Amino acid sequence: MTRQVLSRYTVQPGDTLGAIAGRFGTSVGALARLNHIADPNLIRVGQVLSVPGPGNTPPPASPAHYTVQPGDTLGAIAARFHTSVQAIAQRNHIANPNLIHVGQVLQLAGSAVSPPPGVDRVQPRPNTADVTRAQLLSIMPLARPRAADYLPHLNVAMREAAMVSPLRRAAFLAQLAHESAQLQFMEELASGAEYEGRRDLGNTRPGDGVLFKGRGPIQLTGRNNYRAAGRALGIDLLANPRRAADPDVGFRVAGWFWTSRGLNDLADRQQFDAITRRINGGLNGKAERDRFYALALRVLGA
Repeated sequence: MTRQVLSRYTVQPGDTLGAIAGRFGTSVGALARLNHIADPNLIRVGQVLSVPGPGNTPPPASPAHYTVQPGDTLGAIAARFHTSVQAIAQRNHIANPNLIHVGQVLQLAGSAVSPPPGVDRVQPRPNTADVTRAQLLSIMPLARPRAADYLPHLNVAMREAAMVSPLRRAAFLAQLAHESAQLQFMEELASGAEYEGRRDLGNTRPGDGVLFKGRGPIQLTGRNNYRAAGRALGIDLLANPRRAADPDVGFRVAGWFWTSRGLNDLADRQQFDAITRRINGGLNGKAERDRFYALALRVLGA
């Protein structure tokens, strides 16, 4: 019987078990069994894993395109197809490798970004200039006391989330204006008790409703969303949920939520009601959201 050759691998920031499995030509289940990992979603930075030795599995041929699936990260995709995160990001003009969304079509090979037949891609009008304080206050005048502190974090989040056009920024700012009452509240005023036991939000443990209530300018809610946002941004939001209300994290969380739901594509097509439904689950506050959107479009020249 041939004995399997094993090597050691130390978990790095941003790693997932899927990415590591792809890198070493094995499966998540095999790695979990080999390392006695009960929950494959829970590994920690610095953890030393036993992995198959180099050269055990030949790399598979890579397809030209790949559609992002639930749970995917760019690292896992790169490892699966034996390329690098940087190569995929450059090929697909991805500003922040931590922010990809389900259904996004990635080009894995070649130099030009050409989606497969049947996939429509709208190219936004680029605008790399940051939103100014005057523009922000024209859209959200009640944000004045916090504008100087919040604006740098807001612009970082929009750049990371590829909001490179007035259309994308107008839709994003309009939704934030409604959700946070013009950036006045970075945490839901209610206790969150109404979310207790909401299994659709992942609130399965006593106290989850209060612990994972709405925070940040987009009011991130529920254990599942906190877990997913934390993984994407490399921040343990399950252990520190209140960090989602801090501007340096909260705006990035809002950017992650936006891209993870494919909202840039809807913004490019000016499908604002569809954006509202994906954020809210319905059209709650539609009249106010629409007013902010019309104003943001005018202020940003979209």
